[in-house]
Amino acid sequence: MQATRFYFDWSNYRTMLRLLRRDPPASARWKRYFGFLVGVPAVAAIHALCFALDPILFPSLRRTRVIAPTFCIGHARSGTTYLHRLMAADPQFSYPVMYELFFPSLLEKRMLRLLFRVDAATGSRLRRRLDAIEEARFAPTEDMHKTGFFVPEEDDAFLTWSLCSGFWILMFPFMGELDFYYVDEWPPRKRRRAMDFYKECVRRQIAANGGGTHLSKNPTFCGRVEALIETFPDARIVVPMRNPYETIPSLLKMLQVEWGLRGRDVRLIAKSLRVLADQSIDSYQRPLDVLAKHPEVRSSVVDYRELIAKPDVTMRRIYDELDLDVTPPAAEAFDSAAARGGHESDHRYSLEEFGLDAHEIRARLASLFDEYHWETEGDDARVQ
Repeated sequence: MQATRFYFDWSNYRTMLRLLRRDPPASARWKRYFGFLVGVPAVAAIHALCFALDPILFPSLRRTRVIAPTFCIGHARSGTTYLHRLMAADPQFSYPVMYELFFPSLLEKRMLRLLFRVDAATGSRLRRRLDAIEEARFAPTEDMHKTGFFVPEEDDAFLTWSLCSGFWILMFPFMGELDFYYVDEWPPRKRRRAMDFYKECVRRQIAANGGGTHLSKNPTFCGRVEALIETFPDARIVVPMRNPYETIPSLLKMLQVEWGLRGRDVRLIAKSLRVLADQSIDSYQRPLDVLAKHPEVRSSVVDYRELIAKPDVTMRRIYDELDLDVTPPAAEAFDSAAARGGHESDHRYSLEEFGLDAHEIRARLASLFDEYHWETEGDDARVQ
């Protein structure tokens, strides 16, 4: 097997430096600029070194294969997190937790896991400190998207230090000038290099977990379904569908809060939100269009309302359509979800708050509105 080297997107690096000079954050402008200028390549170089050492230090890595990975994609706020965490209860799957995403090397993962085992045996001071940081950092958006350092998260973040992860949009709200979404439309060579590197990150995660089928959840992967199939011809893909009148303003609100917390200019935020709203339409239509061109790919498209109302029945149907065995722990997780019922939130987000026209969204997604009858029912359950 030919070794895949660590991927670093120098084009994005130059663009991000230019954007930092042109529209710097409100505070610590030059400190942040020089930190990015020097710090990002330096950290990436460390990861690249560890990445190169992996097959030397762990020869068994060469025998690890990525077989039939499962991808949960769909517009953000459509139930992808709920779906992903139900499936993560199934031991047949391998997946990363958040902190591991920023350390793509197998060497780094094993060193960190050793560190946490030692910490647990000596009083858990490090874990308590991380829990405190987690609570402070994620509190402002906890009611919109529950996350944490030790829970399954979006593995697009494997590409963080490669500078081609959607994670960077949180700090660089320059939608339309930075593209981490339309991967299917990237130049072929760049797309293949980034996706081959992503596959190597997945392979290392499987090795770290001792085997299993990779499980991924990424709304941003709606823009790379073709690239996923190109990279993983045996992929399984599941797409939840939820009323866009609910999902689009919910996503815009979450990003608006994140960018506001980082002191970004309100005009820049407004511009990026407009671009993001347009991208949302693509997030609904592109996965279905690509899957229609690839009937050989095992896939399942699921109504969000069914997933919330009857998670046990719906998850078993998804497993059947993906040709997956329902393991006893998976069955228990599905039945427990059904017993608990759907999770609700008090938050309501309106299209009008963001200047969005419901009739335009209806027109652009007419076939889906007709199929799912979104205008004839209330969608009050709030699940991430």
